Amino acid sequence: MKMRSVGIIGTGKYVPERVLTNADLEKMVDTNDEWIVSRTGIRERHIAAPEQATSDLAYEAAVRALESAGMTADQLELIIVATITPDTSFPSTACILQDKLGAKNAAAFDLSAACSGFVYSMATANGFIQTGMYKNALVIGVDTLSRITDYTDRNTCVLFGDGAGAVIVGEVPEGRGFLSFDLGAEGAGGDLLKLAAGGSRLPASEATVQGKQHYIYMNGREVFKFAVRVMGSATEEVLRKAGKTKEDIDLFVPHQANIRIIQSAMQRLDLPEEKCVINVDKYANTSAASIPLALVEAAEEGRIKEGDTVLLVGFGGGLTWGASVLVW
Repeated sequence: MKMRSVGIIGTGKYVPERVLTNADLEKMVDTNDEWIVSRTGIRERHIAAPEQATSDLAYEAAVRALESAGMTADQLELIIVATITPDTSFPSTACILQDKLGAKNAAAFDLSAACSGFVYSMATANGFIQTGMYKNALVIGVDTLSRITDYTDRNTCVLFGDGAGAVIVGEVPEGRGFLSFDLGAEGAGGDLLKLAAGGSRLPASEATVQGKQHYIYMNGREVFKFAVRVMGSATEEVLRKAGKTKEDIDLFVPHQANIRIIQSAMQRLDLPEEKCVINVDKYANTSAASIPLALVEAAEEGRIKEGDTVLLVGFGGGLTWGASVLVW
């Protein structure tokens, strides 16, 4: 059986209206703009309104992606939502979104791989469509990290924001679309970046709430070292699988966690800044939304041309990593 060529046929993004600047954070915790910018590259982040949940952000991005692809919701066959901040443990955010969109013909599920979730989800959709099980899929990376961020912890509260990025994945002409994926995990490092409570191990209790165990915990130094290592190795491996070299990269779309990590990856690949998408200054780390927000923004700005070779790479809690090479 000949495998179909699968790629991105529509894009959309959404960020909440409220902007939280470094100057705002200076009034909340012991920090300052210079410290935040020099260490992270972040200047501001978008924060969901009190009435907005993850599915609401996802809905806005999905509507834009469907419009971009010239599709209606009832034509969707599969919805995958990559998130670590679902509306509820169940039903899945994907099922909630299916109902909001009116996508009554679509199967729907969530995928949890933290900041690598979008690449994991695209690989999953690619497999379904290549084999002919489905014709198309809506893949969304979305997180509302403000709901699990401790705004009294100056080490983490400056890092995170909210947002959603969506793509429609479907069959594309031969020679276009996804060429390769590289997914991986290092579960032994799970304790370095986690949300400890709220699951079956530590159900919500007075003690977990008082212990602030429902907020993001991160060992920044160790996660930084992991990120620098796997961003480089995953990039090299996914290029090898695609039969490409770093000279073939037209646009590099890394996870937007920290400017220093991005710069380290660019140096390893010997890539000029104009070939890299950097928007961490505007959105901060939006977890699963990070890569699609950067990708969609680049597409909207005309930075990606038909036939361009695009490389996506990210890392996240789990610990996980994911990379993909595609021809636009």
